[in-house]
Amino acid sequence: MPILGLAPSSTPIKPAHFDIERVIRPNILALHPYRCARDDYSSGILLDANENALGHSISPELSPDTKSNGHAVPAPEIDALESTLDLDLHRYPDPSHPLIKSRIASLRGLPSTDHVFLGVGSDEVIDLLMRVCVKPGGEEKILTTPPTYGMYGVCAQVNDIGVVKVNLELGAEQGEGGEKGRFSVKVDEVKKAIDADPKIKLIFLCSPGNPTGTLVSLKSVREILDYEPFKGIVIVDEAYIDFAPTGSSAASLIPEYANLCVMQTLSKSFGLAAIRVGVALAQPPLIQILTNTKAPYNISTPTAHLALRALSPASITSMHTKLNALISSRSSLLQTISSLAPLGVRQAIGEQDANFLMIPILEKEGGKPDNKRAQNVYKTMAEEEGVVVRYRGGEAGCEGCLRITVGSEEENKVVVEKLKKTLEMF
Repeated sequence: MPILGLAPSSTPIKPAHFDIERVIRPNILALHPYRCARDDYSSGILLDANENALGHSISPELSPDTKSNGHAVPAPEIDALESTLDLDLHRYPDPSHPLIKSRIASLRGLPSTDHVFLGVGSDEVIDLLMRVCVKPGGEEKILTTPPTYGMYGVCAQVNDIGVVKVNLELGAEQGEGGEKGRFSVKVDEVKKAIDADPKIKLIFLCSPGNPTGTLVSLKSVREILDYEPFKGIVIVDEAYIDFAPTGSSAASLIPEYANLCVMQTLSKSFGLAAIRVGVALAQPPLIQILTNTKAPYNISTPTAHLALRALSPASITSMHTKLNALISSRSSLLQTISSLAPLGVRQAIGEQDANFLMIPILEKEGGKPDNKRAQNVYKTMAEEEGVVVRYRGGEAGCEGCLRITVGSEEENKVVVEKLKKTLEMF
């Protein structure tokens, strides 16, 4: 059955064992998507979408004394609001956003916009992939590799689909300052799981991992993509990829593999978590399926306006400047936290390929990771010291761990001071 909206192609599918029509649910393949007004025309006298022809009703009359949520609105915020008010807020947004997709395709080295899908954060992409590929009821499944991003499991439960788990391997190696943990995908175990359950439709690999901060090697990704018994799609979640070494992204494999989808976001390296823009990168058939299935106007006009600005050459230069500063701060924070070893802080586990560190908190006496002590430190720092980190001791392989985001230079200094003070209490 042809995919609606996708032009026929004579290009051979690689790998040969993959057929997207065997992965997508039949009702999705047969879907005629909702056709919105802006799919047809976006200029002229627009009387086709029941919009308010007189425009929005937000008053532009603001001054520095105007109160917003009990606080004075400073002049820069007024300027930003005026810029937003100048947009056609009474019109539905462009449903396709070709210029944003073009800039993303160029940034990620992909040939065209038909390799790019935009979602409301990566979470919409995760949910859509499950809905279009995996039949509810629990018989069909996804595979995850804990410890990993929790939304895979949440979306699976919401969509009533099964989850097969193959825990990451936590090996040990000697590093500067002692022994540290190293997470890696157990490819052989993933293959065994596939052999044991042919109903696995999707495999989610988080790279760099959350909460591990560790890259999945492109060699491991290739090995799973090439594994002939697996007929589904491999999703590589690269929310933190810009913090990792250049050349680490699985996006480079997309021209070669039709059974690969790479997720990225503007939330992390671009610093735009509030606008909720997630990205799926894949070959055109899968992108077309996602496009056919999404809500008609999932990316709002203000969001698109900010995303386009963020993807301009000047903004990308600014992003890389801040990125380099955070990477440098990550190294400094790692070194500073290591000075707390006498208080029961083990060297960070995993690799440091994201914008956070995973720090095991040990027993005061005995030297083993201690969840209870870690929880006490976490709660006390948040409630009494005003410094909020994330407790992650309940995740596989992360016993006693706190996840600490790399902050500004001043924030990093404060978190170390407060961590030291709190550890001395417990």
